[in-house]
Amino acid sequence: MISLIEGLPSGTLGFRAHGQVTAADYENVIVPDVEAAFALNRKLRLLYVTADDFTGFDPRAIWDDAKLGMRHFSGWDRVALVTDVPWLRGTATAFSFAIPAQFRLFHGAEIEEATRWITATS
Repeated sequence: MISLIEGLPSGTLGFRAHGQVTAADYENVIVPDVEAAFALNRKLRLLYVTADDFTGFDPRAIWDDAKLGMRHFSGWDRVALVTDVPWLRGTATAFSFAIPAQFRLFHGAEIEEATRWITATS
């Protein structure tokens, strides 16, 4: 399940992943919010947090994530991933070169630092 993180400034989206993330989560939550934000902003910032109960992604969810990223390839300004999941941290580190934005990886205890970084004006 995906939930929207409220209270972020315009041009910044935040999502929290709970349990198993499905393609329906992308299609019903992330994609509409991202598309609406891109309709108003040339560049977006993304804060993505895995909750303590996060268990993983369905294969179609991974595909939907890749399609969304590619559709707006040059539209990302900053991306912050907040997770303590070892395989996700490793994957993010290995593929960070392919993220077309400033990218930072944070541990779960660093959520406040990640939020400050993603919302910083400079």
